[in-house]
Amino acid sequence: MTLRPFRSSDLEPLIELTIATFGPFYEDSFRSIVGDAIVTNQHGTWRADYRDMWLGLHDPRHNKHVVVAEDGDALLGFAAWHTNADRRSGEIEIIAVAADLRRQHVGTALCAHVFEAMRQAGAEVVSIGTGGDRFHEAARAFYDSLGMTAVPLVRYYAAL
Repeated sequence: MTLRPFRSSDLEPLIELTIATFGPFYEDSFRSIVGDAIVTNQHGTWRADYRDMWLGLHDPRHNKHVVVAEDGDALLGFAAWHTNADRRSGEIEIIAVAADLRRQHVGTALCAHVFEAMRQAGAEVVSIGTGGDRFHEAARAFYDSLGMTAVPLVRYYAAL
């Protein structure tokens, strides 16, 4: 496995990986929790939203970076992060690993790379957000394994 910076030729395959990774959340988990009306209202364009997100995700001039894990020509996963020099902090905006490669230390390697890059940029703390639902259980366990501390947040929805 090799870790390298994002290249423009990665854009479409990484959008596809993002959609494949998070599609089950929107279509299965979130929908089963809140129902069709709220999914449609809040995230009815989630695929397009991810495409839009990718347009500004890697912008080193503004301390935004993406690292890609690959094996030969196969993209295994990615992590996107930004740093804030004034606050001496960093945030992982999104991380994804191909479904068939999870639990094979790809995410660990990506996070180790990101944490070191953040340290080099002067960050003293890092944060990442994830869901509290069943879909995100594996992500929460992974972040716990990295020594991160969870701070529970609750968001309520209701169809009107």
